[in-house]
Amino acid sequence: MTHSWSRTWTYLDGAWHEGNVPIMGVRTHAAWLGTSVFDGARAFEGVTPDLDLHCERVNRSALAMGLKPMVSVAEWLTMTAEGLKRFPADAELYIRPMYWAEYPGARTVDADAESTRWCLSLYEAKMPEPSHGTSITLSPFRRPTIECAVTDAKAGALYPNNARALVECHKRGFDNAALCDMLGNVAELATANVFMVKDGVAFTPAANGTFLAGITRTRTIALMRQAGIEVVEGSLRWEDFRAADELFTTGNYSKVAPITRIEDRDLQPGPVYRKARELYWNYAHG
Repeated sequence: MTHSWSRTWTYLDGAWHEGNVPIMGVRTHAAWLGTSVFDGARAFEGVTPDLDLHCERVNRSALAMGLKPMVSVAEWLTMTAEGLKRFPADAELYIRPMYWAEYPGARTVDADAESTRWCLSLYEAKMPEPSHGTSITLSPFRRPTIECAVTDAKAGALYPNNARALVECHKRGFDNAALCDMLGNVAELATANVFMVKDGVAFTPAANGTFLAGITRTRTIALMRQAGIEVVEGSLRWEDFRAADELFTTGNYSKVAPITRIEDRDLQPGPVYRKARELYWNYAHG
């Protein structure tokens, strides 16, 4: 497979660089042993909703991974504003601050926090069209607990597990997969948080430490509650999702998007989903 990278600008080592600039060497600790964290924000239609919260989270993720947050939230925001000027005003962008360890610590497998490096990358990434919808199935793979992995960080090392869930579900003709926690409760989709609606009430898996309860998820829950929609966070089984009236996702990449097929059952985007998306878009532009 060949790749053509979309237009990209990255701030690294005191300067802006265009294109897919190399950031690691063969002995870089993160390349070898997976000590990298990142976050993802969005620029679309001239807005960057909750950018400050994404910058705060990448710094928390660095601490959880044993790295040293080198950049303040204010500095991340200033650099992002500079980077946005390198793109058209209406560009749809992914905004990715990132930390990683360069050198090993005293025990080799651990990282030397003082060797933490960082960059900020902005690149063109089209917002998916919500009219396309998505199809989901249940994955045989599960989310780890905090005792098993660094689930309190947005860590690159966590994503291969979700990637194998995606590969497996694609082979069976689905776009995305729901992963359960170790108790068999649905935790999230491989690439987004998930909601179901029954009798006008929105339900979503409770944040139990096995998955990243996303910034867009939290914002959408608050907006729905303010609008009078009941939202329940709790333990949900796959059977609950199969019997739902509506299904939708929240996440930074697509924001609020409908699920239009679960297993062999087709669904239409419903009124609660449509209201949630409207509320989020109004918030983002407000």
